[in-house]
Amino acid sequence: MKATAARRPHARGCASLRRPLFRCLLLAGIGFGHVALADKVELDPDHWGHPEGENCVSCHEKASPGIAQQWHDSAHKSAGVNCMDCHQAETADLDAIEHEGQVIATIVSPKDCGRCHVKEYREQAGSVHAEAYAIIEDRVPALAHNVTGPEMQAAGCDQCHGSQVKVRGDGTLDPATWPNSGIGRINPDGSKGSCSSCHGRHAFSKAQAREPEACVRCHSGPDSPAKEVFEASKHGMIYAAQRDAMNLDSDTWIAGKDYTAAPTCVTCHMGAAGKVPATHDVGLRNAWSLNTPVSQQQYLVVLEDGSKLELPADAKAPKRGSALTKADGTTGKVKMVATPKRRRLVMSTVCLECHSKTMTEGFMRQFDDVVQLYNQKFGEPAAAIMAALYDQGLLTPLPFDEPLEFTYWELWHDEGARARHGASMMSPNHAWWEGMYLVGRNFYSRFLPQARSVAGDQAAELVDAHLEAGGHAWLSDAGRGNPILGWTPPAPEPVAEEAAADDSAPRTEATGDEAMAAAAEEGEQ
Repeated sequence: MKATAARRPHARGCASLRRPLFRCLLLAGIGFGHVALADKVELDPDHWGHPEGENCVSCHEKASPGIAQQWHDSAHKSAGVNCMDCHQAETADLDAIEHEGQVIATIVSPKDCGRCHVKEYREQAGSVHAEAYAIIEDRVPALAHNVTGPEMQAAGCDQCHGSQVKVRGDGTLDPATWPNSGIGRINPDGSKGSCSSCHGRHAFSKAQAREPEACVRCHSGPDSPAKEVFEASKHGMIYAAQRDAMNLDSDTWIAGKDYTAAPTCVTCHMGAAGKVPATHDVGLRNAWSLNTPVSQQQYLVVLEDGSKLELPADAKAPKRGSALTKADGTTGKVKMVATPKRRRLVMSTVCLECHSKTMTEGFMRQFDDVVQLYNQKFGEPAAAIMAALYDQGLLTPLPFDEPLEFTYWELWHDEGARARHGASMMSPNHAWWEGMYLVGRNFYSRFLPQARSVAGDQAAELVDAHLEAGGHAWLSDAGRGNPILGWTPPAPEPVAEEAAADDSAPRTEATGDEAMAAAAEEGEQ
């Protein structure tokens, strides 16, 4: 470990508390209870204020005045925490280097921050953010390496998901994996994540982390379009208009109490509200998966080591004590399971700080309806068609070597994700025009024609059979017109019997004006 600062004792395990399931949920951040203030550092101040820290500052005020000034303006400076308190290392550390007579490490990992910020470290270590690298590790070569080149992994994927930082023989960091502040970075000390991904160094501001901009560096673009969706939503509009009333620097930041102007990403996914405690585990409150070919409601499985897994709710919930494989390939034992209903309840409780129960339930119903529409009409049929083509050997196992695979990828990964996120975050434009409209357009005009072409004479069995349900019957009603495209179908010709009836109908005498008009017309002819 880098520094010798003592650790404070961890809180007692859930098993020692009464009502253990409820208390475990609370400690996991998905229950209800009294919302505590942000945890204060309990480590004795004698453990920081390294005497060599002043020398670091004196030098860096000349060599890199920007980061020195950030530290001068920080809460760390006010508390007497200096450079050496965070960067000090031991010679046995993998990434230890000698610098100006001191043994330091360049990377300050979550494990280092956790010497003081125990609660935050524990929550972050068990979060989906901490697994961001492991989640895509085996998928990156198929896209970044093959479609472009491996150089894009360091500059693109890893900058958000994190890199596996490698240390060279001289103790310096491999430039293929560093610099990096990806949220799931694998650090030389074995810890996962990067606190500076949200709390930018060297100010480490809580106000900065509460801003939407702290999230949208990565949550933007096709697969996670939170930036554009939030900005186009009613919430985003109100935030932009009333940012000055957000009280972002407050020690506590409880929705409905410390601020009421508008929500940010943190408000809904991490923040305290009413009896819901704040958490550094950003995925706890999400009932649906929205970045998959077919969305599923999910159990949240909490393991005994504090890490978490998500499992589809249509599967049988794992039993307490059973072993499960984690994203990084290791195993853990189940401690508790939270249902999608429970996760939704916590998210809805945050909404209730500003909205009525009727409005909240109505919005959640509309959101769920869009997800189910996507699943049933597009996601499930498209997945079944692709599986059938792969099973029949009509598509190779290699991803992205055929046009249909790009079309399918964009259908769910780009437009489909945007539609589902748009519905979840109250942006009608992204739910419809930038989302589900594009899903429908590309499903009918690109995906199906390409899939039928690949299937050839097996198209009826491998493609069309999957369209018999799910809202595709309109295709068989080709004579049903509508003026939306600027062309109105002519009125149908009267049938012969109707025409004969018109001829036999008694005629009335023409008025004087009508007779004069008829005579004039005959004269012109």
